[in-house]
Amino acid sequence: MIRHALIFWTTVLLAVLGLVTQFMLEGFRALTSLIIPVLILGIVFYAYRSSRFSSVRGPGRSKTKVKPSQKTMAKVASLRKTQTPSPGKRKSYPFQVIEGSKGKNDEQLPKYH
Repeated sequence: MIRHALIFWTTVLLAVLGLVTQFMLEGFRALTSLIIPVLILGIVFYAYRSSRFSSVRGPGRSKTKVKPSQKTMAKVASLRKTQTPSPGKRKSYPFQVIEGSKGKNDEQLPKYH
């Protein structure tokens, strides 16, 4: 995590350094070369925000909470009680391992699995 932060801040520092040196060399002409990238980033950001909010709530709708009824809560509670397995019991599976008729040779078994 620290490595990613270091890479991010190094990139940001180099970008700022490049912008400052470009501004010092070219003056206000450097700003004209930044107009198109800034506009594209703004359009992408606006499209992302508007699509994220419209898909979640719909246009002009507010999210309201609905309180579940007591019957629903009772059903959920009973389902949770029946689904929790006790730690002492093991599941029984409809299959079992059957030993083969060939003899086992310890020399052919790999030392590490």
